[in-house]
Amino acid sequence: MTRRRAQDPNVCGVTAAIAVIDGKWKTVLLWLLESGPRRPGELRRSLPGLTEKVLTQALREMEADGLVHREVHDVLPLRTEYTLTAFGRELSEALAPLSDWGHRRLAMLTNTRPAS
Repeated sequence: MTRRRAQDPNVCGVTAAIAVIDGKWKTVLLWLLESGPRRPGELRRSLPGLTEKVLTQALREMEADGLVHREVHDVLPLRTEYTLTAFGRELSEALAPLSDWGHRRLAMLTNTRPAS
């Protein structure tokens, strides 16, 4: 799915929403940022396998989409923090029922698999 579809007024609203959170890390980043401001290093340490390049790209896209706010504190060394915007918090709340559904599905799959 292209990022352009997130801005196309002629697509389904669900498609536009998914375009904003599309990718391996954005939903997890939303989840981590729900608990408050985080520095990029904290986020990267919380997500093994996430490279600095991919983290930077995801956070920039999320900032451009209005989901996160980037604040650079004028101290040495520079300190950058990311927080959810009101719009990002709203998206996170909208995703909560989907998360619940996903957990129920995983539980169902676990319960229906034959024992080894």
